[in-house]
Amino acid sequence: MSMQKAQRQMSANAGREAVGQGEALAVTSSDEAFCPRHATGDTGSALLQAALTTENLRRAFKRVRANKGAAGVDGLDINQTSRHLASAWPRIREQLLAGTYRPSPVRRVTIPKPDGGERELGIPTVTDRLIQQALLQVLQPILDPTFSEHSYGFRPGRRAQGAVLAAQAYVQSGLRVVVDVDLSKFFDRVNHDVLIDRLRKRIDDAGVIRLVRVYLNSGIMDHGVVQSRSEGTPQGGPLSPLLANVMLDEVDKELERRGHCFARYADDANVYVRSVRAGERAGDGAAAALLCQVAPRGQRRQKRGGQRLWP
Repeated sequence: MSMQKAQRQMSANAGREAVGQGEALAVTSSDEAFCPRHATGDTGSALLQAALTTENLRRAFKRVRANKGAAGVDGLDINQTSRHLASAWPRIREQLLAGTYRPSPVRRVTIPKPDGGERELGIPTVTDRLIQQALLQVLQPILDPTFSEHSYGFRPGRRAQGAVLAAQAYVQSGLRVVVDVDLSKFFDRVNHDVLIDRLRKRIDDAGVIRLVRVYLNSGIMDHGVVQSRSEGTPQGGPLSPLLANVMLDEVDKELERRGHCFARYADDANVYVRSVRAGERAGDGAAAALLCQVAPRGQRRQKRGGQRLWP
């Protein structure tokens, strides 16, 4: 399905849901239900309207509940948020459609990495996880088909095993030297302006672009102090992996343009070549150019040369 066709389909679905404008979250004995109410100040954003339909929000809340997770900066867990949204959702929805919604900062936490060091996470409030999940459910079917077939991370139906199998196939074909292209702390260094520009080229929807921008700019709270951010997409929110793939797809496309055999999982990409000399050229040339695309202000690092897998 082309992106344009998918967006037209989303728009048609949103039109059919017009009677459901302004759904409020009401708690029932079994699960959350969204009750129709009229909203004003609509931005005319078809994709945003599709994200906020009753059925999509129900699905999003079920996924947020299934994923569990800790409370955000407001201290509300999933059940407390459900009760809060029973009265607050109509106002929040109107703000979302009017473009005036401002998400809460994410709560900064750190977890140990298997290979040492720490990984930074940003935990959104349950309300913002619900909104991000609803957005993800309408954006992913449009964006994911445009991503490279060599990308295996954070994608439906794809996993690390696929990247391993691709790597094995390259090696068995004689490409026994690997160049490890590694973005250092990629999620902390994503340039917001570059990300928005690349998203806008794929999604022609002002309401969605505006909402993604305010999420990127929402800041991070650490020990009670809110820090503003002009770069970085802290891991922890439902949208973060999809936005990372929007950025890293540019890397994939450049590797394809250069004719490289490669496999990428999240922010790690391995390029497979036949000789150490070819690996050095790929590592010193292609990797540096590719990393500049993702970190345009010089915030980049590369592992030089090629590492032989077998003698």
